[in-house]
Amino acid sequence: MDGIVIDILTLFPEMFTLFDCSIIGRAKESGIINMRLHNIREYTADKHRKTDDYPYGGGAGMVMTAQPVVDSIRSVKSINHGKVIFLGPRGKTFNQEKAKELAQEKELIFLCGHYEGIDERAYKCIDEEISLGDFILTGGEMACIPIIDSICRLIPGVLSTEESYEEESFYSGTIEYPQYTRPAIFEGESVPEVLLSGNHAKINAWRRQQSLLITKKLRPDLFNKLILTKEDKKLLEANR
Repeated sequence: MDGIVIDILTLFPEMFTLFDCSIIGRAKESGIINMRLHNIREYTADKHRKTDDYPYGGGAGMVMTAQPVVDSIRSVKSINHGKVIFLGPRGKTFNQEKAKELAQEKELIFLCGHYEGIDERAYKCIDEEISLGDFILTGGEMACIPIIDSICRLIPGVLSTEESYEEESFYSGTIEYPQYTRPAIFEGESVPEVLLSGNHAKINAWRRQQSLLITKKLRPDLFNKLILTKEDKKLLEANR
């Protein structure tokens, strides 16, 4: 079974223990995902194990020094030949298309920055920078966790079936259709009759219609990028 090797460079490896739980935890146990954590602090040449210093030119905060960052990357590259991805504000915003692209890789290395960022001279060892969005986090770990999770769940064998993710929000460029479970009536509200019909063709058409309608209403930016089929247009017309 195909899998992926992921090495994570961080000052706080304990933050990634959540990957020992649930779906990703089971995938690690089965060997589909091989995830290794590396404490950047262990690579510093500073006798006090410091990995940061004041920025030249003054300014608030601290900057991660180049030496431990560069040395940790070079060390991990000896066992992982994948691209080095840095979680930082200069990168393009992460999305589902990027998750699908990275899920095709066999090896990946993630570098988590901290403080006010990393010394510019460490960028020579970085292949790509990715941002989670235009907001500030306390460290790269906070961005790294959801990005790795979104990649890993696309690896064959991590989820029970491909359908588990292919119908989810954003996978096909749309928001997912409404979901219902038991009981059939709750506080006077009934599950849509079509979902109880057993007619899978009608159910699929209803789900596609609802997905298109919700995307058009809530995420017009996504809807405007869709290439609608003739059937999609009929489904939208039928709702008018």
